[in-house]
Amino acid sequence: MNPRLPAEWEIQDGVLLAWPHEGTDWAYMLEDIRPVFADIIRHIVRFERVLLTAPHAASAAEYLDNVGVDLSKVTICEIPNNDTWARDFGPVTVNYNNKPVLLDFGFNGWGLKFPAHYDNLISKRLKQLGLLLPNLNTIGLILEGGAIESDGLGTILTTAECLLSPNRNPQLNKSEIEQALASLVGAKRVLWLTNGFLAGDDTDSHIDTLARICPDNTIIYQACDVPLDEHFGPMKLMEQELAAFTAPDGSPYRLIPLPWPKARFDEQAHRLPATYANFLIINGAVLVPTYRDLENDRAALDQITSAFPGREIIGIDCLPLLEQHGSLHCVTMQLPQGVLA
Repeated sequence: MNPRLPAEWEIQDGVLLAWPHEGTDWAYMLEDIRPVFADIIRHIVRFERVLLTAPHAASAAEYLDNVGVDLSKVTICEIPNNDTWARDFGPVTVNYNNKPVLLDFGFNGWGLKFPAHYDNLISKRLKQLGLLLPNLNTIGLILEGGAIESDGLGTILTTAECLLSPNRNPQLNKSEIEQALASLVGAKRVLWLTNGFLAGDDTDSHIDTLARICPDNTIIYQACDVPLDEHFGPMKLMEQELAAFTAPDGSPYRLIPLPWPKARFDEQAHRLPATYANFLIINGAVLVPTYRDLENDRAALDQITSAFPGREIIGIDCLPLLEQHGSLHCVTMQLPQGVLA
């Protein structure tokens, strides 16, 4: 077995999402959040298929149809969900000898913070319904998709804050986590960030909120250029760590900083984790979260364009997603070529 975790920019069959409904934490703001999900789905189906879970498939289909989403490329399956963060409970696709295999890692609500009894079963239910083609292997390791970035060549980028969290895999030390990543996803080396965070983030610093591996030995990362902001020091230290990393060929990474979005707060004045790093790469395009912050939104789209020449860069208003402490990448999980039935 030679496992390989594909890079996100490799060819995909589709994207998995879970529908926000009355039984989720979105219940109080469904009128605000459903248009965001519909917008994400509307853009994805221009390029590939969408697999959507919902406890009431007919009502989700009716909503999407009413707002003009092309349902011919959307498969809606009736499966209950606690929440909508498909990145973290969805199956992780690994290629074994160039054939896709699905890894169903344990999901425990980001270190036992939130209920996950339905979400933890979604990959199994999708397989039982015949919607996923490859074998599905249940893995005893707790690991969320948002916690790891891959270049497709054996480099894994992650954060110590998340993968070494005592509420995830307390029985494993750093070396044992690296060994598990080597055997399960083909990690030849693991790059650990020990600095960088976003206030209001429930994930213990998922890498997909901070820094992303891009093609051609490039890392794009969320920077902070506001000296009085609480993030300024930690994000500068993270920047220094990224500058010290080398690509597989030994050269320094090309680093692209993202602008610091305007601070956002909830009704209780708690800081919300706005980040431009939480973008989704799909076939032919990159979907980028924007936050009604005209100057920074535009600058972020320009920076991401420089990392993905030839792809359409599409901004999607994700300000409502911040209310539950996530963004665009967090609510999606790409399904690489050969996965969808």
